Amino acid sequence: MGRLLFVLVTAALTLGQTGPSGVLDIYFIDTEGGQATLYRAPSGETLLVDTGNAGERDLQRILQVFDVAEVKQIDHLLLTHYHSDHYGGLSDLSKRIPIKHFYDHGESVELDRPNIAAFMTTYRDIVGRGIRTVVKPGDRIPFDGASVTIVVSDGQVLRKPLENAPGAGRSNAACAGSHERDESKVDPDNHQSAGFVLAYGRFRTINLGDFTWNRELQLMCPTNPIGTVDLYLTSHHGLDQSGSPALVHGLQPRVAIMNNGTRKGGHVQTAETLESSFRLEDVWQLHWSYWDGVEHNAPGLRIANVDEPAQLAAIVAGSEPPAGANGNAAHAPAYYIKVSARTDGSFTVTNSRNKYSKTYRGRT
Repeated sequence: MGRLLFVLVTAALTLGQTGPSGVLDIYFIDTEGGQATLYRAPSGETLLVDTGNAGERDLQRILQVFDVAEVKQIDHLLLTHYHSDHYGGLSDLSKRIPIKHFYDHGESVELDRPNIAAFMTTYRDIVGRGIRTVVKPGDRIPFDGASVTIVVSDGQVLRKPLENAPGAGRSNAACAGSHERDESKVDPDNHQSAGFVLAYGRFRTINLGDFTWNRELQLMCPTNPIGTVDLYLTSHHGLDQSGSPALVHGLQPRVAIMNNGTRKGGHVQTAETLESSFRLEDVWQLHWSYWDGVEHNAPGLRIANVDEPAQLAAIVAGSEPPAGANGNAAHAPAYYIKVSARTDGSFTVTNSRNKYSKTYRGRT
């Protein structure tokens, strides 16, 4: 009897440690240097982060991914901050699909800008049809099978180390190579971005919206409350206003996804920080970056959208490329990057353009 009890207790503990079963899917949608990222739990529960730019182009791209993912409603929608490349599609999207629960960092700090003031009026009407939660660091979004913890919001950062997070609470050696910068020309609502860490079993990923360089230092220095992650969505589309060594090297991601446009994000400084990051295996990009050129772009297999052939051909040939669209081309089709994560920490990244995929083992 004692032997049987021991076996049953051990089995129960082991089951509890393995966490949820199934695959959690993440879709990084091409909104040309904006953000629209869909997280779909094995149960079908959904979390959408931001809604891309206004207009039919991004709306249709989002809805097409919803069709692929068999999404019929948005259970949770997080607006990281109030800039049009992140909130632009919300009004039209809310007319096309039910949205149950809204999350944000609170009031905009840029109400002196007419377009943002007008959006906030619209937003209050939209969220009145569902539930709204203003989040702060340490809050959790109840997402089936996963732990979603807010780590930055409204200019505030997480102070208490995340529970059961590898490396959380340790001194961050990467702080020595990161120093504060002049951010007087950075649009201030970027500083307020709401961002989170999602843990699904042993798999961990982070999404900080457009959180900025100096605030990253406040979050990660002198100690790192987040620990390490497997998958890092580049902050601020890969612009050099974000993505400090203190953040990137402190997180030690194995894979980075860059939600850049052709000429928005994907800056050389960002690429060099990623390339020098301990344990980083690969970078995947939503677009070829004309800032990074041949030297710093990911291999074509890992770039979802490689467009503007005349410009690209000129760069490869070593000549000056002709002028092109400023990251807002209406090319079609637009391809996404999909990540399928498992509770053992392993995950597979797939480029929907060429169906190339690569699986990464769980971190030991």
